[in-house]
Amino acid sequence: MIGALGIDGGQPVAVYDDGRMTEAARVWFILQHFGVPAAVLDGGWPASAAQAGARIDNQPVVPSPVTLAPVPRGHGPVGLVNSQDLRGQLDGETQIFDARTAAEFAGEDLRKIARGGHLPEARRVGHADLLTAEGRLKSPEELRAMLERAGFQPGQRIVTHCDGGGRAALAALAAVEAGFTKVEAYYLSFSDRAKDETCPIVRESRN
Repeated sequence: MIGALGIDGGQPVAVYDDGRMTEAARVWFILQHFGVPAAVLDGGWPASAAQAGARIDNQPVVPSPVTLAPVPRGHGPVGLVNSQDLRGQLDGETQIFDARTAAEFAGEDLRKIARGGHLPEARRVGHADLLTAEGRLKSPEELRAMLERAGFQPGQRIVTHCDGGGRAALAALAAVEAGFTKVEAYYLSFSDRAKDETCPIVRESRN
C-alpha cells in the first residue's frame, strides 16, 4: 500500500493533515515503523496554505507505484507495542504516557469503550496540551519541561497510548521532539486494553 503511493523508502516523506496533527502523526508513525524517513509538517495544511508564497496545486496527483524495499520492523525512532508486550513489560523502568482527555482518564467519558479509566501508574498529558494555540507542536524545550513535570524521566522507556492510535502517535512524536530516546506506542491503545477483563484499570472520581 505504501509502495502504491510511489514511496520506496529511499526519499524522505513529508506528511500533513487538516491541522489536527493526529492524522499526520498516524501516518508518520506507520512510515517510520517500516523504515521510511518521514516528518510531519508542523501545523498541517492550514499552516502551509497560509505561508507567504506557498505553491498550491489543485491538480490530481497520480503516483507511479514502486516497490518499497522490505526492512525489518522497528527501524524508526518509535517502536510498536501490543497488549501482550505491555502486560509483560510493565515495571519501574516503563512509564505510561496517556494522551487522552482528563474525562477519559477519570473514566467519565467512555467514547464507546467497554470500560473507562486509565492504566495503573499512567501519567496523563493531553494531546491538546502538546500544541500551541495555532495548532503547532510546542518547542522541544516546552515539551521536555511539560513531560518532566508530569514525571517522565529521560533515559527511561515511555509507552504512549490514547483510545485508538492517533493521539498516541502525536504523543510519541512529541516525546521524540523533546529528546526522549526510548519511545514506543501502544497503537491499538486503551480501547484494546479495556476489552481484556483481566487487565486492571483504575477509575477515579474528579469530584
